[in-house]
Amino acid sequence: MNAPERTEPPPSGSPPADSPSDEVPAAAELPPAGATPAGPGHGGPSLRAWLTTVLAVLALMVVGTGAVGAALLSNTTMAGDRLVDGILPAQRDALRLEAALLDQETGVRGYLLARDPALLEPYERGLESGRGAADRLSTVLDDVGGVRADLRAVQDAARVWQDEFATPAVSAVRAGGEPPSVQVGKEKFDEVRLRLAEQQARLDRVQTEARTTFGEARSERDRILLALVAAFLLAGAALGVLLHVGVLRPLASVRTASQRVADGAFEEEIPVRGPADLRTLARSVEAMRRRTVAELTASQRNARELNRTAAELDAQAGELRRSNAELEQFAYVASHDLQEPLRKVASFCQLLEKRYGQQLDERGTQYIAFAVDGAKRMQVLINDLLAFSRVGRVQDARETVALDSTVDRAMRNLAAAVEEHSAEVTRPDRLPEVLGDPTLLTMLWQNLVANAVKFHSPGLTPHVEISLVDGTETEPGFHTFAVTDNGIGIPAEFAEKVFVIFQRLHGRETYGGTGIGLSLCKKIVEHSGGHIRIDTAHTPGTRILFTLPVLATDAAVTEPVPASDSAVDEGTSR
Repeated sequence: MNAPERTEPPPSGSPPADSPSDEVPAAAELPPAGATPAGPGHGGPSLRAWLTTVLAVLALMVVGTGAVGAALLSNTTMAGDRLVDGILPAQRDALRLEAALLDQETGVRGYLLARDPALLEPYERGLESGRGAADRLSTVLDDVGGVRADLRAVQDAARVWQDEFATPAVSAVRAGGEPPSVQVGKEKFDEVRLRLAEQQARLDRVQTEARTTFGEARSERDRILLALVAAFLLAGAALGVLLHVGVLRPLASVRTASQRVADGAFEEEIPVRGPADLRTLARSVEAMRRRTVAELTASQRNARELNRTAAELDAQAGELRRSNAELEQFAYVASHDLQEPLRKVASFCQLLEKRYGQQLDERGTQYIAFAVDGAKRMQVLINDLLAFSRVGRVQDARETVALDSTVDRAMRNLAAAVEEHSAEVTRPDRLPEVLGDPTLLTMLWQNLVANAVKFHSPGLTPHVEISLVDGTETEPGFHTFAVTDNGIGIPAEFAEKVFVIFQRLHGRETYGGTGIGLSLCKKIVEHSGGHIRIDTAHTPGTRILFTLPVLATDAAVTEPVPASDSAVDEGTSR
């Protein structure tokens, strides 16, 4: 393998690995996104080309080995089959033929000596078995080395012995005549024995040659197979060395360098070596390292900015805590110290009217009434402002709330106003449960229904409908509620203005209130996670829609925070 190559010189100004500085070395100029990094050794065969070549060589080796192995196995099998299926059966049948001929000779000689017909049984049996052995022997082997010629010679000698001695001798004895001399038969049969010996000697030579051929074929097969195994082992070893040197070692160097970079040695460059695709991978990792260094440098710069911003935010948070503490103090003063002088002004004005009313003219009495009314309206305004400021700050309980109970409580608080105006309020048989503050939700219903009753059309009985909306007006994950009345309505151009604090559409002489009611409703709904709006398409009257999140099955249930007695006040209005 070639020595490791560096893609580019180290970035200038980079601190050494043991530098105590916390600054990340500056990143070199990075290539465009998606571009293949250039550098030395970009060409050359890839890992895929290497592996394809090796696999092709292995495939050729497998195919060649298969062909050679098949030829060797075929050669060995043919030699073994010739020995087992040809030569050995031929020797067996040759021995059977010899035994059959000997039985014939023994039977004839015994019959001639003893004149007993029973002694001809071996002769007759030998004739039958001799013919069968000769037939099988003639079909077992080809005429290799003269085996069939030997068989014909044996058969010819046996036929001469039978024709010239055995058959005439047996016929003469049976006819009561004098058979030929046994010595003549012996001489004839010696020829048969000679031919049998020559046949057996030839079969032994053929067997020896076949065994030698089979042994040589098997030895050659074993040698070639061992050579093939050795070749495969060498090829496997070469492939292992190739993978180690060409793939594993470059990957290990890239992994080691990458690990050092991951451990904080950002100045460590990724070495480029190995096949083309591995070098491309190393360049990509090097580009990633440089980009990471650049991003980390920017992150450290941003971290310093964030630390400075966090310090400023901490200072602002301290100022905000101080301001909130002052606001709490102001709320306390507003709820106690400011209301006390107002009550005193109203009380003394009323005492002044009671004691000196006879001495005052009509204008003086009117002035006193103005002062009392202003003091009372100031008290109502202070209470409304306190209720508005407490939303999300004092009242911040989070529990599962049955909306039916909050509507019941709101209707009890509004019983006098509903009865005074003979209003009709309808509601569903059952409203869903939500997660929120029961006091705030009671204030929500109370202000909406109170506004619907207050701003009724002259000459009409107020009718207020509380409903749970479904269909196209709903939003996924939210319940949508509507409070609809048959009152004077709200013009579309004022649909957003009415939710702004202190914004009024009518004078105090026409409709009382402080102008905080709908702004308080908006703050309660948004604090609960929903939103509220005016349905400008609804006529006549007013239809206010608001949403509350659907209660999740795993919603956390917390203990409610006790609310102030003055949190629910029916004095608010649009």
